[in-house]
Amino acid sequence: MIGLLGKKIGMTSIFTEDGERIPVTILSVGPCRIVQIKTPDTDGYSAVQLGYEPIKNRKSNKPMRGHFRKAKIDPHRKLKEFRMKEIDENFAVGQVLKVDDVFDEGEIVACTGTSKGKGFQGAMKRHGFKGGPKTHGQSDRQRSPGSIGASSYPSRVIKGMKMPGRMGGKAKTINGLEVVKIMPEDNILLVRGSVAGSKGGYIIVKKSGY
Repeated sequence: MIGLLGKKIGMTSIFTEDGERIPVTILSVGPCRIVQIKTPDTDGYSAVQLGYEPIKNRKSNKPMRGHFRKAKIDPHRKLKEFRMKEIDENFAVGQVLKVDDVFDEGEIVACTGTSKGKGFQGAMKRHGFKGGPKTHGQSDRQRSPGSIGASSYPSRVIKGMKMPGRMGGKAKTINGLEVVKIMPEDNILLVRGSVAGSKGGYIIVKKSGY
């Protein structure tokens, strides 16, 4: 398997045997259950669909209840499909995958989460602009984005111009994170560095290169 679903718990730091202090993100990864196996013969491509966090039937809509009933497992809150070049013949619908079944300590992974929503923000905060001058006739325009286009030609704002707008709340992937420690009894994965998203947010952990 190339990845699993989980939740972000928070951040802390640990010390190595050499006394080095390492900032780590605590992730609760798995257990995930295989809900569906897709093959080129049946679906046109190879993929494994995983379910995370079982829920009660009444909290799932009718189409999803039928989907899970076909797999003969309880409904899950999150579903994620992992495309693969080849499907392991040992995989079976209903099989449970745990964190230590997929990842090893020292392995490099990529974590995808939904970044914190900041609402509507100005150009300085959203794009890191430094702002205008404080003197030389400047009047209450210190935090403005500056010129956004010429008036004579093309007499319009070019698409893609960095301007104020809604910030955050988007899927963001952090690559090159090292697995520092695995606690299989608690389904805990410690990765070196930060992961996008707030505490309790859902995340996807993949092996590097996929």
